[in-house]
Amino acid sequence: MLLLRTIIVDDEQIARYVLREELEQIQGLVVIGEADNGRSALHIIEENSPDLVFLDLQLPDLGGFEVIHNLNQKPSPPIVVVVTAFDQYAIPALEAGAIDYVLKPVGEPRLIQAVERARRLRQNPPEIAAQLRKIEEVIEPMAKGWSRKIVGKTGDEYVLLDASEVFAFKAEGELVWIITANKKYQATHTLATLQMRLQNTSFRRIHRNALVNTDHIRKMSSMSSQRWLITLGNNLEFIVSKRQANSVRQLLSF
Repeated sequence: MLLLRTIIVDDEQIARYVLREELEQIQGLVVIGEADNGRSALHIIEENSPDLVFLDLQLPDLGGFEVIHNLNQKPSPPIVVVVTAFDQYAIPALEAGAIDYVLKPVGEPRLIQAVERARRLRQNPPEIAAQLRKIEEVIEPMAKGWSRKIVGKTGDEYVLLDASEVFAFKAEGELVWIITANKKYQATHTLATLQMRLQNTSFRRIHRNALVNTDHIRKMSSMSSQRWLITLGNNLEFIVSKRQANSVRQLLSF
C-alpha cells in the first residue's frame, strides 16, 4: 500500500489534534508534521516534501489561498485537501471545481474517502498539478469575499457573519464569544488571531479580554482619568483598560 506522508495545517490546536487523531486510525498514512500558520506550512512542506496536506483556508498570516498559490509554483506539489467550516458557501464551489475537502467538524467516513482519493491521485502527478490549478480558480474569488467574514458556532452549526454584524468579541477563559445585536456565538479563533485578522477595521482591543466594534459604540463614560466605560448599541458595557484608554480616546476624537 502506498504510504501517504501527511501534514496538517490549521491555526486551531484542538482542530489539529482531532484531525490527527482521526488520520492516525487510517492504514497507510502517517502524519509527519503540523503547522498553525501559512508561512510555517510552506517551510514544513519545503523541508519534508509531504504527499498530502490537509489545509484550513483561514490562517492568521498567509491564508489558505496564498499557500496553495505558492504550492502551485513547485514542480512536484503535494495533494491538497481543503478543510473548511464554510459549508453554505464553500462546498458547492469546491464541488464545482472538482477538488476535495473535509468539513469541520471532521467526519470519519468523509475523511477516509478523501484519503483514498488522494492515494489514487498520488499515482498521477500531472493530475495533482491540475487539481491545484482548479483550487486556485475556485478559491481566489471566494477568498476575497471571506476576508471580513467571521465564523461563529452554535451547537453543531457554523454561521458566517459579516464583520459589521459583530458588536464585540469577549474572552472567557479558553472560550471566545462573538456578540451581535441580540445573539452570542462561540468563536473558532483566539482573540489574538481575530485582532490580527481585523487590523485596519473598526475593531479595537479595549481590554485583554475584549475586542469591540467602534461603529457600535453608543456612549463612553469617564470612570476616572484613565478608566472609561463603553456602552454598545445593544446596551452591553465594557471597561476600557488603562493600557488601551489613550488609543480609544484618540479613535473617538476625545
